[in-house]
Amino acid sequence: MTAGSRALGAGLAAGLGLSGAILAAPAAHADEWRDQQYWLEDYGITEAWETTRGEGKTIAVIDTGVDSSHPTLSGAVVGGTDVSGAGDGGAPVDQVATEHGTLVASLAVGRGTSAEASAVAGLVDEDIQELDDDEWEDWWEDFETSLEDIYGEDWQDDVDAEALAEFEQTRTAPRELTQDDDPDDGVVGVAPEASLLSVSLLLQDPNPYGGGTEEQIAEAVIWAVDNGADIINMSLGSGFQEWPEAWDEAFLHAENNDVLVVAASGNRASGHLSVGAPATIPGVLAVAGVDQARSISADSSSQGIAIGIAAASEPLVGAMPGGGYIQWNGTSGASPIVAGAAALVWAAHPELSAQEVKHRMLSTADSEGADGVDSEYGHGVLDVAEAVAGDAPAFDASQSSTLAEWVRVHRRGEVEETDTNEIPEDAGVVAGPEGEPRAMPEAAQPGTAQDWAGPAAVGAAALLVVAVLSMAAIHLHRARRRDRS
Repeated sequence: MTAGSRALGAGLAAGLGLSGAILAAPAAHADEWRDQQYWLEDYGITEAWETTRGEGKTIAVIDTGVDSSHPTLSGAVVGGTDVSGAGDGGAPVDQVATEHGTLVASLAVGRGTSAEASAVAGLVDEDIQELDDDEWEDWWEDFETSLEDIYGEDWQDDVDAEALAEFEQTRTAPRELTQDDDPDDGVVGVAPEASLLSVSLLLQDPNPYGGGTEEQIAEAVIWAVDNGADIINMSLGSGFQEWPEAWDEAFLHAENNDVLVVAASGNRASGHLSVGAPATIPGVLAVAGVDQARSISADSSSQGIAIGIAAASEPLVGAMPGGGYIQWNGTSGASPIVAGAAALVWAAHPELSAQEVKHRMLSTADSEGADGVDSEYGHGVLDVAEAVAGDAPAFDASQSSTLAEWVRVHRRGEVEETDTNEIPEDAGVVAGPEGEPRAMPEAAQPGTAQDWAGPAAVGAAALLVVAVLSMAAIHLHRARRRDRS
């Protein structure tokens, strides 16, 4: 690896941040969380469910790790790995914002089940009618303890007392305890029958446990492709339009294997005014964020010509490790909504290629902003019902940008297709003058990168990512204090 590659790699890693902010978590029952998911109706998702719910499709979430034990993700996670060297397939140890990956996953493939509903439904195997009085008291005490573990000491405030009383009566008035096929309970994902792969990484350079962010991203993408992902969601981004040349091979691997990559455009509140990598990589579907009125978010959406489509980024709700839910904002949430929509489109049209799925979503989007492709909205706001069952114009491959073509032109030499995850030792970078933004990288000779990301730029970017992660931790800490009070 050249000095330039190391410098840009450090800058990318330092500037690479999670594209979401955790807000307060007011007391609410599970169905109230579902009620806040306005995008299910507004974006035609519930209508699309009449055709498909994403069955047979797999979404890989490259993030901070996913709590697969959360009730709404029960059965959804079919595999995972950790590429940071710190974990074992879950979240890396010592990660500040381990909640982020779970929030993202829930909006993509959440099953729509609360901890309370899951606990009750899980008791079907318990023949509680045959328990004697002492056994029943012991069982009920254990059940209340489990609710306290989920909701805290004041769990009575968050659990539906009427439903709980009704359940308690089942011992004397037996009834079948089953979970409805489509319960109106808890946060549900756009593709609730799709499967999920969790790939966890550590946004920290230097990484005390293994490879840096540059290497982790490349390894994560390749692992997801090789382990059956149809769609890869990346709710993370940097303030750099350029990306390390080492990423070319990884994202070409996705392109060559017909895997669609969806990425958050980034958040202005995090200092990312323009779309940054990996959302700027040709072929990647970059997602902008809008509020409930479909106005571009002032805090939660970067802009640039790379933007493909817009989706809800505020206000959002999502699943938190441990069984709860919380409010949050950011293009981190808009991205998995689009990834879930892609799973629905693909399940409904299995004959399509990844780029045809992308084309179908872009061409059926509700136009917003300037005519044509807008720098904030892209092709418009996601319309899932139209993308799944509407009429879309014929796909013209010549109008679709590909990374292979970009590499051929801008790297000045074709990159051979490969199934390996090896990163060239002499990988260079595409670089521009320090501090000068540009929409797309310009041509550069492979292996002759400029050392533009100097100590000041890297240091500032490092402070930025620390601030982003710390902000998420502070929001979470305050939310939990509010819950306890």
